[in-house]
Amino acid sequence: MNDREWNTLVSVIRGEPLHPLPTAFIIDSPWLPNWAGHTILDYFTSDRIFLDDNFKAINAFPQTIFLPGFWSEYGMCTEPSAFGSVSIWGENDFPFAMKVLHAPEEVDRLAPPDPRKHGLLPFVIKRLQHAQPEMEKAGHKIRFAVARGPLNVASFLMGTTEFLEALKTEPERMHRLLNIVTDFLVAWIAYQRELFPTIDGIFLLDDIVGFVGRRDFESFALPYLQRIYSADVTVKFFHCDAPVKAAAPMLESAGINLLNFGVQHTIAELQQWTHHNIALLGNIPPRDVLAEGTPADVERAVRELLQPLEDQSRLIVSCGGGMPPQVPTANIQALIATVDEETR
Repeated sequence: MNDREWNTLVSVIRGEPLHPLPTAFIIDSPWLPNWAGHTILDYFTSDRIFLDDNFKAINAFPQTIFLPGFWSEYGMCTEPSAFGSVSIWGENDFPFAMKVLHAPEEVDRLAPPDPRKHGLLPFVIKRLQHAQPEMEKAGHKIRFAVARGPLNVASFLMGTTEFLEALKTEPERMHRLLNIVTDFLVAWIAYQRELFPTIDGIFLLDDIVGFVGRRDFESFALPYLQRIYSADVTVKFFHCDAPVKAAAPMLESAGINLLNFGVQHTIAELQQWTHHNIALLGNIPPRDVLAEGTPADVERAVRELLQPLEDQSRLIVSCGGGMPPQVPTANIQALIATVDEETR
């Protein structure tokens, strides 16, 4: 991410009026390598392909912002791998992390991993270090420390159904699990910030937050998110494309100031539930419109999104979640152009 893009992001968070509205997209392995002409496994295993594919997207769409920018990741396997999860790979499939806890009582033997040494985390770091000179020569900096959120990681370690059930049947053990995971995530984010001093943002992804109600969010999510987002950074970015109505009024108290959310709610609803204090990134339907629609469908969806809004501050137009697989170039161009036309 270059200085202009970063400053735009910060301006939106501060509520400064921008015309036209900015656009941005979360891009990673589900979309980028196939769009750029490579397999997912080639993207994961080649620093050169990783760098070239990111530059290809940046050069193809210079008017938009790609978040978090040169995202070094291994799908959902990154953080679970540090706990010993077996990662399942296919040539062009999304990798999957196998669970490591087969009963709630196995939490008692779990210890926090070392983000400097365990799992795929050193590979995440080395990829960024290898790419950093070319990124900076092109005017880009590493801006975000990135991690999956505590409930997300816990659900991979136990299995989603098993973890959600254990919140009710074994709450004390689940707090122990979440404390261990959060200790690890705080250390992982701190390590990224230590190695890359240009980082001034945290990007946390946790869809499982949308699977719990208000009381469970207050107990099992809020205190752990607060610990992670207590870091002294400017941008505190959260992604959850599951329903967030229950959590939305408390996201500001978690420390979050930028939210990417799904298609279950409107921008106006999120503005109301968050008291319009959190910048919003969304929320064109990612699959049904951006991936499977035509450019005309995208244009219509953008107009339907923007025209009812009485207040367009603290808004970045995007899709409701990360960029999904198979989104064509023409649809991305249509979204950017329509936002420019409607908000200039």
